[in-house]
Amino acid sequence: MDKAQIEAFGDELYEAMVNREAVAPLTGRADGITIDDAYHISLRMLERRQQAGARIIGKKIGVTSKAVMNMLNVHQPDFGYLTDDMVFNSGEEVNISDRLIAPRAEGEIAFILKKELTGPGVTNADVLAATECVMPCFEIVDSRIKDWKIAIQDTIADNASCGLFVLGDKAVSPRDVDLVTCGMVVEKNGSIISTGAGAAALASPVNCVTWLANTLGEFGISLKAGEVILSGSLVPLEPVKAGDHMRIDIGGMGSASVCFS
Repeated sequence: MDKAQIEAFGDELYEAMVNREAVAPLTGRADGITIDDAYHISLRMLERRQQAGARIIGKKIGVTSKAVMNMLNVHQPDFGYLTDDMVFNSGEEVNISDRLIAPRAEGEIAFILKKELTGPGVTNADVLAATECVMPCFEIVDSRIKDWKIAIQDTIADNASCGLFVLGDKAVSPRDVDLVTCGMVVEKNGSIISTGAGAAALASPVNCVTWLANTLGEFGISLKAGEVILSGSLVPLEPVKAGDHMRIDIGGMGSASVCFS
């Protein structure tokens, strides 16, 4: 794709986000969009967000669990950027009615970095050494692509379908919890709706962060000290609407809760 087409798609996705009006899949309107093209489209969308005042505070990995892969029919991970206007604290009310189009919530483990990670060549040991703490997290994903009809190129272009996220009420050392076997319980409106474990995300959330560091390293991009890294859902995506309340508990790690309005 040429620069003009990349910028046009990036601008279109930004306007779709601002106006809460989904657009037709990009892959149905342009032949031969590559993952590299999609990444550059997402950077244009990000540029527009920064021009409007947003600041990058982290990065995310998406589509890491089989449950989510099967739900979206996307069968490899993707990646996107987190900005300061996306983040909420546990227990806060999150206004999705005025900000998102078709929100779905998922439970994850967030990594807070104390050291920079630059791929290629990053190992799981490097990730653990660079991590200050981990904590429970909700990501509320959203798609600017109509009806969630996404190929991998569509979701990457759309900043990995990132919407908002909620950080939990506790932070623990990654060495004080088994990130593979730790169990997650998800409640919605007082009822348990799903369970998962760390192993659901590419066999370990650490594998996810390692994959992200090495993948972004190919583009000359680092995971920076102080950044929040969302490592991917451990459970199926759950559609949410105003009035819903959700909570996740992760063994040895604490909880996160959110009320949607």
